[in-house]
Amino acid sequence: MRVRVTGIVIEDGRLLLLNQDTPGTGRSWSLPGGKLEDGETLAEALVREMKEETGLGIEPGRLLYACDHVPAQVVHMTFEARRTSGTIGDIKAGADTTPIRGVEFVPVPKLTSLGFSERFAELVTTGFPGAGSYMGPKSAIGL
Repeated sequence: MRVRVTGIVIEDGRLLLLNQDTPGTGRSWSLPGGKLEDGETLAEALVREMKEETGLGIEPGRLLYACDHVPAQVVHMTFEARRTSGTIGDIKAGADTTPIRGVEFVPVPKLTSLGFSERFAELVTTGFPGAGSYMGPKSAIGL
């Protein structure tokens, strides 16, 4: 199994997203994050991935959900995060295998129009009830 971390940064009712094709979902928007590298902690991986993909320095917060995607043999760890530094969009070229077209804070009410599920939008809107829980398949959190 591989481990993947994703970060949820919300500011002023807007969620930080990447304008990037998300394989297998049909969405052209995704949460920033990526795989854990050898020797990294979950927090270190999240800080690195967020900097590479968004240009922002972050402080990892509470674990929101642990999920798995058995067909791809991936465990997903989703964390809250808080911006501490950096400039949005100051991304490292080639940092991701899927090209990043842009980085934006998107109003939460627009999530479903961007291809995110009603379930995911509900979790974001309600403050992530059940945070810190193992949720089973990542579809349980609408991703």
